[in-house]
Amino acid sequence: MRHGTRIACATALLLTLTAAPAATAATDTPTHVDGQLPSGATYMMDVPAHWNGTVLLFSHGYTAGPANPAQDAPDAATKPLLLQQGYALIGSSYASTGWAVTDAVPDQLATLKAFTSRFGQASRTLAWGRSYGGLVTTAIAERHPEEIDGSLSMCGLVQGGVANWNNTLDPAFALKTLLGSDVPLVNLPSQEAATDAANTLTAAVDSAQATAEGRARIALAAALHNIPVWNGPIQTRPAPTDWDTQQANQYDAVKGLLKIAAFNRRQEAEVRAGGNMSWNTGVDYARLLAESSVHKEVTELYRKAGLSLRKDLATLNRAPRISADPKATAWMSRTSSFTGKLTKPQLTLHTIGDPLVPVQTESALRRAVTAAGSAPLLRQAYVDNAGHCTFSPAEQLAALHALEDRVTTGHWQGTDPASLNARATAADPTTPTRYVRYHPTPYLRPYDLAHPADRR
Repeated sequence: MRHGTRIACATALLLTLTAAPAATAATDTPTHVDGQLPSGATYMMDVPAHWNGTVLLFSHGYTAGPANPAQDAPDAATKPLLLQQGYALIGSSYASTGWAVTDAVPDQLATLKAFTSRFGQASRTLAWGRSYGGLVTTAIAERHPEEIDGSLSMCGLVQGGVANWNNTLDPAFALKTLLGSDVPLVNLPSQEAATDAANTLTAAVDSAQATAEGRARIALAAALHNIPVWNGPIQTRPAPTDWDTQQANQYDAVKGLLKIAAFNRRQEAEVRAGGNMSWNTGVDYARLLAESSVHKEVTELYRKAGLSLRKDLATLNRAPRISADPKATAWMSRTSSFTGKLTKPQLTLHTIGDPLVPVQTESALRRAVTAAGSAPLLRQAYVDNAGHCTFSPAEQLAALHALEDRVTTGHWQGTDPASLNARATAADPTTPTRYVRYHPTPYLRPYDLAHPADRR
C-alpha cells in the first residue's frame, strides 16, 4: 500500500506519551501506549509481542461527553482475541464529543501517523468502527483511501448525516402530530430545551400506549423509522402475526429514540451545522409507510383499534412541514454524507434487529455505491440478532478475516453466511455465530452525493 502525505498537524505528534516497558522476545505481554495529539485528542495503542504486521484503526461510536476516552477495540471480550492473533490495535478519542466527524477523521489519521512513527510501517492497515464510528470509518475509506487497505463498518451510520437526521425527524413528527404534543422538533436552543422536549413527547407516548388507538399510532411512528419488531436481546421474539408483542417491543425502542437521538443529539448536531439540517417538505407519509418493513403490522393494529389509517396519514400529510436551513444542510452534506466512491474494499456488518441504526441503512449505502460504480468493492453481511451492535467476538473476527482475505487475494470469497459462520467458529468457538442471508428493504429517506436529485 502506498501511504500518502498525512495531515499537517500530525507532524508535531506525540506531545504527551506514556508507555509500558517494551515487550521482549521472552514475553507475550503486549506493549501499551497512551498519548495525546496536537488537537487535544488522546489515543491508545496495544501491540502484541509477535505483531503480524496488520494494524487495526478503530473508530468508536458517538460519545455525548463529558467523558471522552480513547478506544482501540470494539469491546473487552474481542480485544484479547485480536491481540492473541497478532493484530496491533490503535484508536483515538476525538478532539470533541458529539457529531465530531470533522475532528474524528483527522484525529484517527494522526493516530495512525503516531503508530508508524513509533512502531514502523504496517504491512496492512484496516480501518474499522461501530455505530457512529462506522460513519467515521466510511469517511476515511472515501476521503483517504491511500491511508488504508480496506475498511469494515459495523452497525454503522452508513446512510450519512443528512439521511440520518431526515429519518430521525419523521417518527418524532408523526408522534407530535398524531398525539397532539406541542414540542419543538428542530432549532432546539439548548440541551436543557432538548431534554424538556424529549421528556414531554415521551410522556405523551407513555399515555398513548394505554389505548389501542395510541398503540397503533406509536407503531406508525416506528414504521417511519423502520424500527424492527424484535430490537432488544432480552425481548421476546414475536411470531409473524403477534401484532401486540411486536408493538410492545417497538414502544420501548421509540422511547429510546426520543431519549437518545431525536432531541439531545439533534441539538448538538444543529449547533455544529449552524441550524436545522433536515426537512420533511414534500414527504408523502402514505408512500413512506407503504415502503416500510413493518407496514403490515401498522395496518393490522389500526384495524384492531377501529382507527382509520387513511385519515391519520392524511393528517400527517396536511400538517405544517419543517424546512431545513440550506447552509446547515450543506454543512452536514459536505462533512457527513457519502459519494459512494470506493477505491479499497469495504465490508459492512449489521444486526437485523437494530432499533437505533436500522438495518435499512445498508440499503442506503448500497444505493450510493452502486450509483458511483463501486459495487464490486462492497460486501454486506447480516447477523440474526436484536439490538444495536450486538455482535459476538466470533462474528467480528469472522468479518475481519473475510476483509483481510479480500485485501490479500483481490477477490471476495467466503462472505456467504455459511462461510462466515465457519470462520467465526474457527476464530472463537465460545461465542455465538449467527450470520444469515438477509435483504433489507429500502431506506425510507436516502440522501447521498451520488444522486444529484437528493440535494435540495
